[in-house]
Amino acid sequence: MGLDMVTSPFGTIGPYFPYDFVDGCEDLTQCDGQTARGCHILVGGRVLEEGGRPTKNTIVEIWQADAGGIFRHPLDPRCPQADPGFSGWGRARTDAQGNYRFRTVLPGSYSEDDTSRCPHINVMILAIGLTRRLVTTIFFGDEPAAVGDSVLNCVPEATRSRLFAVRRPSLDTEGVVGYHFDLILRGENETPFFLD
Repeated sequence: MGLDMVTSPFGTIGPYFPYDFVDGCEDLTQCDGQTARGCHILVGGRVLEEGGRPTKNTIVEIWQADAGGIFRHPLDPRCPQADPGFSGWGRARTDAQGNYRFRTVLPGSYSEDDTSRCPHINVMILAIGLTRRLVTTIFFGDEPAAVGDSVLNCVPEATRSRLFAVRRPSLDTEGVVGYHFDLILRGENETPFFLD
């Protein structure tokens, strides 16, 4: 299903996201009747505008490697060994308070072009009013200052910590480990975004 474009009577063009564009895509740990291997985690937070205002009906899309560091995509040469119980892709919609949440696995690290990539989740944001999609990365590491990653190294040191998920035991549910990550679209503490 694609994205429908809607024109308002005022001439503003923006995306319209039908519910079946998102519903049922928040859990990456169940695929083709199988359950994903590895450490299952919850990743959630809020999508916020400048001044901490929540964004409603914003689409957050993620894609990532499985627990073994393999992408379920034909461009990954190890794709045939990808976890068959892990979809590798998900989509969620923010609620009225700007909250989103995914159930996924802690991604494995891997090497790419002779450089090491630390565990991470790629993120794309689609929202009414955005002039382009926003792309960023959520990194995982107990000590962000000690993490080495070719993409992370391109981000100014002063803002790198904004790209790390924060472990929050209060978010744990039924033995699944919880991580918090807010996506701040503009203003103070804005999330670093990448050109796609």
